[in-house]
Amino acid sequence: MRKAILSLAAITAVACGNSTATTSPSGAPPASAATIAVATNSKLGQILVDGSGRTLYLFEADKGTSSTCYSGCAQYWPPLLTNGAPKAGAGVTASLLGTTIRTDGTTEVTYGGHPLYYVVTDHNPGDATGQGVNNFGAPWDVVGPDGKQIG
Repeated sequence: MRKAILSLAAITAVACGNSTATTSPSGAPPASAATIAVATNSKLGQILVDGSGRTLYLFEADKGTSSTCYSGCAQYWPPLLTNGAPKAGAGVTASLLGTTIRTDGTTEVTYGGHPLYYVVTDHNPGDATGQGVNNFGAPWDVVGPDGKQIG
């Protein structure tokens, strides 16, 4: 019985997870200012990526620069966090970069007025498995260099 209770507690802890946002799909906290760049995706054209080439997304449920993705949502769609003002890489319009403060006090990068996220199903630079996925109540889209969703 005790073993079953401990197993149930472990499963519950994993299922509930930690609502702390991360800056990368690996879960690493932000060490420095995030860099945003533009890369060419063979199917989607010019898209926003982070400094490692990981695809960035916007959540259509977000209105303005405030994020609505927390708890389980933020575990599956981790926000792009920064420690300092985000940096404009190749192809990025610096004036479209910004930040927003999340409810946990972390700073999330915005572009064109949209908070930016990863998806845990993207494993390599160039992956865009979250494109057009309707998840957590609204669609998710890759972001173009103009700050608009690619649909």
